[in-house]
Amino acid sequence: MAECIVKDWQGAEKGKAELDLRVAKEETASAVVHRALVRQLANQRQGTACTKTRAEVSGGGRKPWKQKGTGRARAGSNRSPLWRGGGVIFGPKPRDYSIKMNRKERRLALRTAFQGRVADLIVVEDFGANLDRPKTKDMLAAFSRWGVVAGAKVLVILADRDENAYLSLRNVAGVKVITSGNLNMFDLLNSDQIVVTASAIDSIKEVYGDD
Repeated sequence: MAECIVKDWQGAEKGKAELDLRVAKEETASAVVHRALVRQLANQRQGTACTKTRAEVSGGGRKPWKQKGTGRARAGSNRSPLWRGGGVIFGPKPRDYSIKMNRKERRLALRTAFQGRVADLIVVEDFGANLDRPKTKDMLAAFSRWGVVAGAKVLVILADRDENAYLSLRNVAGVKVITSGNLNMFDLLNSDQIVVTASAIDSIKEVYGDD
């Protein structure tokens, strides 16, 4: 179990939040997390890349020139991969890159990754009431009070979509805003620091704490 300090809008300590998720065993944790990450990235691939073989490109039908006597290399078709505009050898064809993973294993990997980032968590009170309109300057000032390092890649996790928070941060380089329902492996591992609201912590514990 880990205890995190909860900060208010001004950066003052307002309490503590407990995070105690069931995680994978130490000897298998990295393998489970890696498998879940590979699955997510593979499943995002469209698999629509397609090239034409020599049987599919236009042209051909007759020998470009006679076999002997021209001084040029022999050629049987202008659809050959050796020719400009010819077919492609072993080029990509549409395929399915998706990887299957058991639901319980996926959830275990997500819990393990989230619990493993405790040292980088910054837990704050819900700040929706402090943003009556989108204001990037106010959000960046709050980041500074909370201890977010300038220039770091930051993942902001909210319990529910907050339009003002989203609009305030969408143009800030290195900052991504998601809801607790969209928690995913890549964003967790791709961030330097994670700012999460107390209600989002409760939501995550409610969804992932029963397994």
